[in-house]
Amino acid sequence: MRKLIEYTLITLDGVIGEPKRWSNFDEESATLARKRLDDFDAYVMGRVAYEYVFSGLSESEGNPYLERLNAMPKYVASQSLAALPPNVTRLGPDVADAIRRLKEQPGKDLIKYGTSSLDALLLEERLLDELHLWYLPVVVGAGQRLFEGVDTSSLKLRMIDEHRLSNGSVVLSYTVGRRSENFG
Repeated sequence: MRKLIEYTLITLDGVIGEPKRWSNFDEESATLARKRLDDFDAYVMGRVAYEYVFSGLSESEGNPYLERLNAMPKYVASQSLAALPPNVTRLGPDVADAIRRLKEQPGKDLIKYGTSSLDALLLEERLLDELHLWYLPVVVGAGQRLFEGVDTSSLKLRMIDEHRLSNGSVVLSYTVGRRSENFG
């Protein structure tokens, strides 16, 4: 069964909003991001992430990471988006069921970028398998925070990996469970 894995860029003070404004990917970061993207063959997202991330992908030529991301099938949780490109599919009215079906299909894992209101559903329905937090050594002071507006009171995380980069960034990877569950 495929896993749904969320990657979120985050500042040291917990801000995740508008990463284009504060993220400073050097060559080592870009190489790691490209390498990790090879573990996935489809992208799951909410409407806001779709509009934010994919609005600039028409200008992806010459950037291997953006070209790969642009080519991946995308599944978006939205009823309000108008016409979508051929490789973008609406998840439909029952988003949880649609994601369950995607996870049951053969293939590589599914990727989701950034925490959003969609996470409330993913956590409630136990659909998010791993959370990878990519901490960048910056402090921005204000902006959308990690899990803002999402009830995390029953969330239980178990660290499964850490990756340090020479620029001071660190990627912390966790399996996602509930406080009432034991991690084997």
